[in-house]
Amino acid sequence: MTDCVVVLVTAPDADTAARIARTLVEEKLAACGNVLPGVRSIYRWQGNVEEAQETLLVLKTARARFKEIVDRVRALHPYEVPEVVAVPIEAGFDGYLDWVVGSLY
Repeated sequence: MTDCVVVLVTAPDADTAARIARTLVEEKLAACGNVLPGVRSIYRWQGNVEEAQETLLVLKTARARFKEIVDRVRALHPYEVPEVVAVPIEAGFDGYLDWVVGSLY
């Protein structure tokens, strides 16, 4: 396992996701962010099953930066309870993973 994680954040639209990604990259909390529009989300919220078009933001960062990312996403995100989940990177190209970590410090 590496010290890197992929962080998934859903947003209401591509502009919001891009604004969050740019802020996190500029602040060196994430090495990069990919904005993937066209996500159809079906979820339970306040006792009801809801459906919405969203955008998925995929961030690459170090595990040690995750708490800071959660705090910044909560400050920047319009949702009351934004999705911010980290998925460990079990393995990857060493050059890429070194670039991710090197972009953060």
